[in-house]
Amino acid sequence: MSVKIRTRTINQSVCQTLIQAGTDPLLARLCAARDVASPAELDDKLAALLPYQSLSRCTEAASRLADAVERKQKILIVADYDADGATACAVGIKGLSAMGASVDFLVPNRFEHGYGLTPELADIAAAQGVQLLLTVDNGIASIAGVERAQALGLDVIVTDHHLPAETVPDCIIVNPNQRGCNFASKSLAGVGVIFYVLMALRAELRQRGRFRPSEHSLSDGLNEPNLAELLDLVALGTVADVVPLDHNNRILVSQGLKRMRAGKMRPGIRALFEIARRDWRKAQPFDMGFALGPRINAAGRLDDMSVGIACLLADNEAEAQSLAAQLNDLNIERREIEQSMLQDALNAFPESLPAGQTTLVVYQNDFHQGVVGIVASRLKDRFYRPAIVFAPADNGEVRGSGRSIPGLHLRDALDLVSKRHPDMILKFGGHAMAAGLSIREENIAAFQTAFEQTVRELVHADDLAQTYITDGSLPAADITLTQAQNLARQVWGQGFAPPTFTDEFAVIRQQAMGVNHKKVWLRKEGCEFEAMFWRCTEELPTRVRTVYRPVANEWRNNIELQLYIDYWEAA
Repeated sequence: MSVKIRTRTINQSVCQTLIQAGTDPLLARLCAARDVASPAELDDKLAALLPYQSLSRCTEAASRLADAVERKQKILIVADYDADGATACAVGIKGLSAMGASVDFLVPNRFEHGYGLTPELADIAAAQGVQLLLTVDNGIASIAGVERAQALGLDVIVTDHHLPAETVPDCIIVNPNQRGCNFASKSLAGVGVIFYVLMALRAELRQRGRFRPSEHSLSDGLNEPNLAELLDLVALGTVADVVPLDHNNRILVSQGLKRMRAGKMRPGIRALFEIARRDWRKAQPFDMGFALGPRINAAGRLDDMSVGIACLLADNEAEAQSLAAQLNDLNIERREIEQSMLQDALNAFPESLPAGQTTLVVYQNDFHQGVVGIVASRLKDRFYRPAIVFAPADNGEVRGSGRSIPGLHLRDALDLVSKRHPDMILKFGGHAMAAGLSIREENIAAFQTAFEQTVRELVHADDLAQTYITDGSLPAADITLTQAQNLARQVWGQGFAPPTFTDEFAVIRQQAMGVNHKKVWLRKEGCEFEAMFWRCTEELPTRVRTVYRPVANEWRNNIELQLYIDYWEAA
């Protein structure tokens, strides 16, 4: 696999403007290389959020929800079974309850119901005497489910963020990606969309006089809820769903992080931090993406996401800790299944792929449906190719989950395969970087051929070279513990990549750490740095060119600077 190292282009005029506005020079340089256009885009105050009025049909959805509150109608939230869906469900339950709604939730079981609002779920809702269905993080593709619900006399509001097909359900839809929506942030997660709907609902109920004039008023009505109390959940779902962190999403995540670091979070989130042995006082997006999110996702992958939602909704520490422990056990089991499946998948491919191969498609009849997405992600990382992993479903069908590389929009590629082979893909959906689909088991080989042919047309050789995009060289004077800590406090993530740098170092000495890693002492510009080379067993040459991150490493109550090496080659 070929490797390229590229340096981001810095907008020098923006960089100077940021510095003049008081931004730390290094941070100004990093932001000016990430399409930040003005100092206003570094403002993380809630007042800087885009207005809910600009999100299409948001006020219409709020009006219908306000009617449901006033008429005491039963609202049922239909959630998705991932971390975004779970946090969106918890935000919906807490927010609607605080505004006087009668609300409950139903989350489909991945193995029994499939994805989204299906006709079967509409039947279950009608049998419960529900008058209004509210989807969170799903529904944009649920045409049959919405039609069934409406035939049973239920109203439906869809809140979603996934890309719509040419036909969408005939109901109120709030989705920044639907046609005709001019909302400036197309990257809201499902949890962000329902948070916006709640902001609009609060304004609608305020206008209708449903809230007390003040907290201490003795008049009838409810106290107006502080929706900022839900931002820990919004931040977690946004990071866990790996949506691009544009300015609007960075505000939501930054405010949620501040609440976590101040201890103002749901008992369930605190319990997840503790079971994952992460310090919530120093909460970072990394914790949500790689510690909390996977534990919630494990419930939907292996069991029932109701456990994850219950953990997020828990009102006391003891209940939260018990549920977090269940999620932790499921995550351990998930990791074991993942390792076994990954090894089986790797056995299906050579150490390095043939030069012309652009995709990976793998299926075994004992693969676990709930883990195919993670295994696809691992294969994509290992070979730097779009990967789809299938597992058996029912009635001769297999369900696949795919992960892509930056050069290929995966959902668009599947759309093209579907148009060229109309009977091959039964259903599909997703984003640029991740998608899911169902096909017949007997069509796996034909799909593999069609997918490979399609992707080969869509990607260039450059797209298939593993590319490290860095922030260039960092002067030795800036490679400090203080700078590492400063960088760790910022909101980095998808679409606003954590900073990495590239430099040449002299290798002073090296020492094996366990079986697969090395601790190495490096020198640059007369300064010496301790570095960790992960998954490195070979003897390093006297000079290396590296891609690295300065990290504030904590060990036995000591904090020291370390460089984490993402890639190295002989200088």
